Amino acid sequence: MEEKILELFNQKLKVINIGLDSFAESLKEEGVDVVQMDWEPPAGGDTELASLLDSLMD
Repeated sequence: MEEKILELFNQKLKVINIGLDSFAESLKEEGVDVVQMDWEPPAGGDTELASLLDSLMD
């Protein structure tokens, strides 16, 4: 198991960022391959509205 972990850390880092653009930009400045995902919480973060929308999908 330890060998696999060490092998992982010896590979070039590739990141999918789901969050602030500035996180992705900081990684890009360090030469890391980054894909930025545009994501927002369902219903703008309104949990009651998200629950209602979720019930429509059932």
